[in-house]
Amino acid sequence: MPAKSKAQQKAAGAALAAKRGDASKGELHEASKQMYDSMSESELEELASTKHKGKPEHKD
Repeated sequence: MPAKSKAQQKAAGAALAAKRGDASKGELHEASKQMYDSMSESELEELASTKHKGKPEHKD
């Protein structure tokens, strides 16, 4: 499932970093915390690796 916006992609990247131990879970913002808790590492990797060319900054 590809990211719908650049913001979603960035949140997935932050959650993925926390899941891998590269960042602290306490540093995550709300969207990233929810992704961290509800998604697997492979799902987060798929979202974070989405190309962002043509994606809006935020989804309406």
